[in-house]
Amino acid sequence: MLDYDKEADGYDATRGGEPRAAAAADAVLALVPDDARSLLDLACGTGIVTRRLATGRPGLRVTGTDAAYGMTRRAAVRLPGAVVLADCRRLPFPGGSFDAVSVIWLLHLLDDAGPVVAEAARVLRPGGVLVTTVDKAVAHHVGSDMDALVAPYRTERAADGAERVTAYAAGHGLAPSGTARFRGHGQGRTPRRVAHSVRTGELYASGGLQLADRIETLPDPDVPRQDPEFTLRAYRKA
Repeated sequence: MLDYDKEADGYDATRGGEPRAAAAADAVLALVPDDARSLLDLACGTGIVTRRLATGRPGLRVTGTDAAYGMTRRAAVRLPGAVVLADCRRLPFPGGSFDAVSVIWLLHLLDDAGPVVAEAARVLRPGGVLVTTVDKAVAHHVGSDMDALVAPYRTERAADGAERVTAYAAGHGLAPSGTARFRGHGQGRTPRRVAHSVRTGELYASGGLQLADRIETLPDPDVPRQDPEFTLRAYRKA
């Protein structure tokens, strides 16, 4: 996993910047009830999405949390007084504190998303909504020339799989309440980047060096393939 303290300063530039943040925030807000007055953004990172959540809905009080000091330092510049350094599995808030909780690009990094979903459910008020990204890895299968090469090596049983997240949510009294999709601006992968990830074992490790070499010899190895479309699922607390 990345060292997010070290990555903080350059993180936004490598993740689609403001266009990606705007698309994500708009999709989240489309799933947040109009009468919501408070939202907790878990793993808020640099706050680039969190700030747009705060400015995109008049009357919505937004708080961000992240476990990486480097990320919260940057987020606090964007949302002064509204960012907390905290582990998403042990939140420093009383139960029933928020009308909505958002979790963008976190669950796929975890071995077990259950504790995060449990904490989100705990801090939600009755009728509150959890909005989270699901199936992040699947979103990158865009029908490109790379997809044909890596297909035999895909073993996706990710912590953010939609079925798994829905099961976790159900275990904590959260029922599905909506779906949205948004474009991952600037998130299209290049063959050279994917080949590097294969060599380091981050992606399709079972393909080994032979797969990495085949990917890297594809035409235009430094040209990004199609941007992914990410999926959001919403779950309402009974």
